[in-house]
Parts: sequence; structure tokens; C-alpha cells
Amino acid sequence: MMTGLALVGLGGIRTLGMFYFFYVLNALGYVCGGPLPNQVLLSTWFTKSRGKAMGIAYLGIGVGGAAVPWISHMLVEHWGWQGALRALGVLIILIAFPMAFFVQEAPGPQAKQRAASAIPLKGAFKTVPFCLLAVGSMCSIAAVSGTQQNLKLFLSLDQHYTQSEAARILSLVLTFSIVGRLLMGWLADRFFKKYVMLLIYTLVAAAIPLLFFASAKAPVYVFAVVFGIGLGGDYMIIPLMTAEIFGVHILGRLMGVILTADGVAEAVSPWLIGRLRDTTGSYATGFLVLVGLAFLGALAVAALPRRRRAA
Repeated sequence: MMTGLALVGLGGIRTLGMFYFFYVLNALGYVCGGPLPNQVLLSTWFTKSRGKAMGIAYLGIGVGGAAVPWISHMLVEHWGWQGALRALGVLIILIAFPMAFFVQEAPGPQAKQRAASAIPLKGAFKTVPFCLLAVGSMCSIAAVSGTQQNLKLFLSLDQHYTQSEAARILSLVLTFSIVGRLLMGWLADRFFKKYVMLLIYTLVAAAIPLLFFASAKAPVYVFAVVFGIGLGGDYMIIPLMTAEIFGVHILGRLMGVILTADGVAEAVSPWLIGRLRDTTGSYATGFLVLVGLAFLGALAVAALPRRRRAA
């Protein structure tokens, strides 16, 4: 609801103060209705098929990310950017709000049983697994966002790809991110989630060096496939592994801290890589930094326990 109202408000702003107000309202809507509450709800509802459920749910991000630019373009052509924002806000209120309103909590007996076996919140923050999970997540998200946000500029400025060629590669990354969500969700239900998480982080770390050979087309397409699969699984595996180690009773509060740290990494990394490119005249140094971050994240995950130890 807040996100929809924020978009409607942004479509009619007249002052800078109004812009700040509705932008903050939009951010609050994302926090209250975005990944965090959805991850917690899915984790409390599903146990045996939690990975599959998370993978299917995360398809919405991929499908929405692909569809909204086209919808927005059509709306802008017909009603201008202000009318487009209002229309998108109304669509969110009419479609998303009723779905969220009727979502129910997990059945009481299941929730109580999981809560009884959960690790105390205060103790969880002090554990080595939580620190490893937070560091590993931050490093991998930094590697993913730093690569993704600078990819088009790298292809255009450093490799002189045409706009259509760069768009084709970006589209391939997004396509295989959808494959990655389903594949990693399926694997997470059949193997230890630690190993699936390690696989995802290794794919990200292995894909980035292929960009050093971007003067040839083939390595870039291989990068798009491998990186896209890793990208699709990266965000999804974090709540699955957190629930595996700490249980679902305190998952929301743990993920609140982890996602906040990830948000910082996601904001700083693209800026840092862009800054290194401006300083050195090439993305080579920045990509080396991203490879190092990706491998550091994989090392942190390798040190995680496979599952929560019995008390």
C-alpha cells in the first residue's frame, strides 16, 4: 500500500520536500513489503520444499523486472511520466495489496514447535556462524552488484560494444538468473544448503574473470550464462541458509541485520568500481577487487556449519 501511494504521490510532486517525503514512503514500502517479510513468511510456511518455494517466489522479481520497463514505456508514451507513475501506483494497490492482505501466518502448532527449538536471538548475534554468514553475504552481494551495475558501461566504454549487443548480453544475464532461481531452489531441497550456497558464490567468483577476455564474444556469453545463474541464486540462498542454521523463529530479525549490511555493500560496491575505473582508465583493477570479494565470500561460506547443531 505504501509503495503504491508513494508512486501516486511522486506522479504529482511540486516541491523538493514532497519528493523526499514520497521517496522515503516508497523505501518504507519496500522494507515492509519487500524481500524480508516474504522470506520470513515462506520460511515459516515451508520446510521440505522451502528452496523450491523460495525459487518460485523469486521468479516474480525476474518477471517483474523484465515486464515493468516495457509497461512503463507504454504508459509514458500514452500519459507522460507523471501519469505513468500514478498508473503504476494504482496497479500496485489494486493487485499487490489484496494479495498481501489475505496472506496468513503459518499454522500455530508448526510455528510453536519451531519457536521452541530456536536459538535465542541475543546469542545468535554473537555466534561465529552469524558473523560468517553476514560477511559472506556482504562480499558476494558486493561482487554481484558491482559487476551488474557496471557491466553495460564496461561493454560500451571499454569494449566498444553496440547498444544492441550490450542489451542482448544484459538480457541473457537476466534470463539465466530466472533459471538460477529455480535450479538453486531445487538443489537446496536436495542437498545441504551450505554446499548450494558455496556453489552459487563460486559461480559468481568464476564468472567475473571471463570479462578480462571480453574482446571476444564467446567468453562474454559464457559469462552471462554463469553469472546469471549465480545472480539468480545469490539473494535467494541467504534466507534459506540463515533458517537452516538458526531456525525460523528469529529469522526476521537476523535477516533484517544481514539485509541492511547487504544494502550497504550493494550501494558502495558499484560506486567503488566506477571510481577505480575513472582513476585507472580501465575496469581491470575493479574486476580484480570484485573477484577477491567473491572468493572471500565463498571462503566465509565454506567455514559455515552444514546445519544447526543440536542443543
